[in-house]
Amino acid sequence: MVRRVRALLLTVLLLVTGAVMSSTPAAAVIGGTESTYGPWAVRMLVDGKPECTGTAVAPEWIISASHCFFEQAQPIADRRISFRVGDLDMNKGTTVRPVPGARHGAADADMMLIKVPPMKIPTAPLATSPVRQGQLVRQYGWGATCTGDENACQSPVLKQSDLRVVRPDDPRCEGFSAPGGSDFCMEKVTGLPAGGDSGGPVMSIAPHGTETLLGVFDTSDREQIAGAGEISQQLSWIRSVIGK
Repeated sequence: MVRRVRALLLTVLLLVTGAVMSSTPAAAVIGGTESTYGPWAVRMLVDGKPECTGTAVAPEWIISASHCFFEQAQPIADRRISFRVGDLDMNKGTTVRPVPGARHGAADADMMLIKVPPMKIPTAPLATSPVRQGQLVRQYGWGATCTGDENACQSPVLKQSDLRVVRPDDPRCEGFSAPGGSDFCMEKVTGLPAGGDSGGPVMSIAPHGTETLLGVFDTSDREQIAGAGEISQQLSWIRSVIGK
């Protein structure tokens, strides 16, 4: 069922934007732990309600998942979107809003760059090398902490889970990644992202301040497997948009 829904959403986004989509709507950290660090993490809201997660990659740019910006196959108006930045508790952060008309979707990945007024927060360095099979990575998000009605258990504080990169041809990764594709596949180590974590950072595990942004989370089976768009494969596009 997860794969059927994912395939349907992919078709919708291709029709609407021409971008390749690889995830379920507004996909949370089930399990995992509360984060003590993550200054570049951004909470996305629609009509004031928690929706997705993102990452500050430049003072005026946030990256998230493209599918977070569509509702029933229609683009969500800029005026309905806001971001909370600058605090691990989304209720204590600062609100910024998109610059009207300044969204840029990737042509072949579930990624969106959104321009905002300058943010006074640290930004995440971009990975320049591909992820490695067996590499431990860390995912961050304010998403669901339960299964079932994920909207009812969105976390007010940033959470994290550790995952391990697996081969794209692993049978468990069917529908989440493919050899030569723009996504990479991960298995659960501690916790697993779900609803509300879509678009959030998948980072290298390193001392605070030295992590790099490896991926943009886009989907999981809520049990063992998750997928993310790979930053290194989209580096030229990102740099062409944000000028970094």
